[in-house]
Amino acid sequence: MNVKELERVAEEIRGRIIETSCKAGVPHLGSCLSCVDILTALYWEVLDIDPQNLSRPERDRFILSKGHAAPALFQVLAMKGFFPKAMMDDYGEDGSLFGEHPPACGIPGVEAATGSLGHGLPIGIGMALASRLHGYKNGIFVLLSDGECNEGSVWEAAMMAPANKLERLMAIIDFNKWQATGRSEEIMALSPLKEKWSSFGWSVYEVDGHDMGSLITVLKKLPDGSGKPVAVIAHTIKGKGVSFMEDDNNWHYRIPCLSEVETAKKELGLI
Repeated sequence: MNVKELERVAEEIRGRIIETSCKAGVPHLGSCLSCVDILTALYWEVLDIDPQNLSRPERDRFILSKGHAAPALFQVLAMKGFFPKAMMDDYGEDGSLFGEHPPACGIPGVEAATGSLGHGLPIGIGMALASRLHGYKNGIFVLLSDGECNEGSVWEAAMMAPANKLERLMAIIDFNKWQATGRSEEIMALSPLKEKWSSFGWSVYEVDGHDMGSLITVLKKLPDGSGKPVAVIAHTIKGKGVSFMEDDNNWHYRIPCLSEVETAKKELGLI
């Protein structure tokens, strides 16, 4: 697919996320919308994963460490054919597999249960070490939030990966500049984020997290020849794609009403 086609896919995913949020009462819209372009680039152009052969041990692995963006991942997996879209008809209901965070099992394509922040990167390290032991050349991709970088376990993992020369591990930071209760920079001293990851021994790239072409180019840099794990700092906008949601942290927890869904879909060019 070309860039324009991929951008259109991303807009459709955003529309589905917003509709589902309204219907199921599932929040975290802002966090979901900021990472849609990253997920689209990964699943349509980068990851070597066959939805019809998910037990293939040498497949690439993707871990959504920022588990509260699960609604975005679920829509991507459904659109890529990992499971029928009808499976999500009971989204958010008692007993449903589909909720605010990815479960440990039951949903094809979900590699790990996440939600408590800081767990995804350590899991990815374990997978990367296991792949090396087996002689696999697959990539391990972990998507984190910037607020998640408050967690000590992230930085323990950030030290361990270079120590073990895990050149087939990529950490992608969805740097939308917000977390649940305020600006990321005001809550913890994130800056300088690129230099922090670099000083821990990672090969680091910065990219516009909504520039599809640039995203694909950077996300394909695994391994990048440095012998180091790769960190990608993707500068994004919380609530991307909908004017009244963009950079408005109220949409961390707000649920859209039907009229807001309609307005959002018009802005996205879906109606």
